[in-house]
Amino acid sequence: MPGAVSIREVGPRDGLQNEEPVPTEGKVRLLDLLAGTGVRRIEAVSFVHPKAIPQMADADQVWARATRAPGVRYSALVPNSKGAQRALAAGFTEIEVVVSASDTHNRRNVNRSTAESLDDIAGLIALLHEAGATAEVIVATSFGCPYEGDVDPARVAGIVDRVVADGADRVAFGDTTGMATPRRVRELVTAVRNRQPDIPVLLHFHNTRGTALANLLTALDLGVTEYDASVGGLGGCPYAPGASGNVATEEVVHMLHDMGVETGVDLDALLEAAAFAERLVGRELPSGVLRAGPRTRLTS
Repeated sequence: MPGAVSIREVGPRDGLQNEEPVPTEGKVRLLDLLAGTGVRRIEAVSFVHPKAIPQMADADQVWARATRAPGVRYSALVPNSKGAQRALAAGFTEIEVVVSASDTHNRRNVNRSTAESLDDIAGLIALLHEAGATAEVIVATSFGCPYEGDVDPARVAGIVDRVVADGADRVAFGDTTGMATPRRVRELVTAVRNRQPDIPVLLHFHNTRGTALANLLTALDLGVTEYDASVGGLGGCPYAPGASGNVATEEVVHMLHDMGVETGVDLDALLEAAAFAERLVGRELPSGVLRAGPRTRLTS
């Protein structure tokens, strides 16, 4: 079991893009609260067309007004070269791009096949590297697709082979609708590592079917030390029916700290950020730890 893990907080982007649009100042406040929790990576915004994701229409303003906390690595998600140029102009040096493992989800998401997206991503990686930025490729629907069902781990591993050959610095695997189980996690991580043992891997779990923490524990046993999580359990996917929220950051931190695995995150400060996120979106969030409080311990 690893002694420490790295959590990337994705609530400001992945979480808020699935809610009704909230005020810019609220987004900035949430970013700044999260930066004060001790988390060392935050996915801040995405640079997408406002007609596609109106919740991110103010990405430039949010980033311009946010406090850049020392020691925190901020990243942005982009769909194409135009978005990448906007992110680079805003000063981001860590940039993510998404491709779906299933063709159907990829077409619903960006109106092209997986193969066509991979061709575009090759050019994006070159563009980002020329500008001195890193490129992380996120493979959505890695553990199953809401339209096609099961996704063969070998297909995902083949996508990783392609993006590594094109120069990707890192890869991440998205459980877009919470179809992952411990078995699927083990099979996917093993398939990828057998072919690309040196590429840094991050896992992104949704809790649609209540398996997110079990999946994370399985990945820990496999030695994976990088995970996405979303404050309060915000999140979902606008192009995936039934995609409920991401695993809540405070639930991940609570479990890991109880197991003696360090995250660097102050749970009390994180719960304050989660409470603010709940007020910001105007509804009760699914986080169990937010309901129970920071001092609660598991008892028999």
